[in-house]
Amino acid sequence: MKATLYSKEGKKKDEVVLNPEIFAARINERLLELVKNAYSANLRRGTADTKVRKEVRGGGKKPWRQKGTGRARHSSIRSPIWKGGGVVFGPHPRSYYVNMPRTMRREALISALSLRGEQKNVLLLEDAKLETPKTKEWSEIVKALPLEGKRALCVVKEIDLNLERACRNMENLIQVKLARDLNAFHVLQREKIIFEQDAVAVIEGRLLNGGEGPSEQKPEEKAEKKKAKSRVVKSKTKPKAEPKTKRTGKTSARSARKKKKKS
Repeated sequence: MKATLYSKEGKKKDEVVLNPEIFAARINERLLELVKNAYSANLRRGTADTKVRKEVRGGGKKPWRQKGTGRARHSSIRSPIWKGGGVVFGPHPRSYYVNMPRTMRREALISALSLRGEQKNVLLLEDAKLETPKTKEWSEIVKALPLEGKRALCVVKEIDLNLERACRNMENLIQVKLARDLNAFHVLQREKIIFEQDAVAVIEGRLLNGGEGPSEQKPEEKAEKKKAKSRVVKSKTKPKAEPKTKRTGKTSARSARKKKKKS
């Protein structure tokens, strides 16, 4: 898959070939639906709370006597069948958290990026750094890109102070996220995805190498690290305890009797 690389002025600079394992993989629509529901549930606070009968103030006195009035018997005006009374089966503070395995989150992000790649909604930006912390400078960059008035997501490698301040007033139109924090829910919420050129390597490192960035270690360095770890483990292991010897001392009365009988 190819994506167009744009400069800050909105000029086309080059066409970059993106990794097909991430941006042109098989799209698992069922997985995207499950992950979207799970992320939405995890955003819920679960602070809604209603008062049951015992928690409502008042109602300590019986409203009228049990018999002789011709009306139904009642023990409290805070009963759930009274106005202003308690709530039956109402919501109480709870957690809506849904646990998602790491492989599930990884495959969902690949499917979401592949979906946007298939729709040709993936753009590349040469650099997202700003000289001043002003929204005007950031809005000029956004207007120069071919977003077609659609809500977009900008994925960057690092967010400096200028960019953080400048993008606050434009989150409804374009949202800025770090490449190491990107998930499938962020991608599905926006129609256009803008990747900073340096952020693509971070995404590939996360999804292909299992880390936060591309693997730059040589195999020799990895082997040395493994040897060092094995030495540390061996040094930490406790030495084997020596076998306990039998106790020496006075013989018991029972053993003394046995010896007398044998003799």
